[in-house]
Amino acid sequence: MGVSADAPGTLVAFTKENNLHHQLLSDFPRRTMLTAYDAVITDPASPIFRYAKRAYFIVDRQGVIRYTKVQENPLELLKPEVQALKESGAK
Repeated sequence: MGVSADAPGTLVAFTKENNLHHQLLSDFPRRTMLTAYDAVITDPASPIFRYAKRAYFIVDRQGVIRYTKVQENPLELLKPEVQALKESGAK
């Protein structure tokens, strides 16, 4: 499952276009989850003002967060996240 700051309609189109097999949830427009997980930036100088950071959370079936990474730079590579996902036992 993934969570995005994009609107639900955008996520539906993205899912179809990329043939995704996992659910994408929208945290739009209030960005409540992103704020709770410290994964949102508020920048008065930006034309967007509030936008999502690139963030990864691996949550087990009991709802326990097993891995967290919130990136200030969205261009950072995903290699550590892929390894953490494998180690978590997620299928």
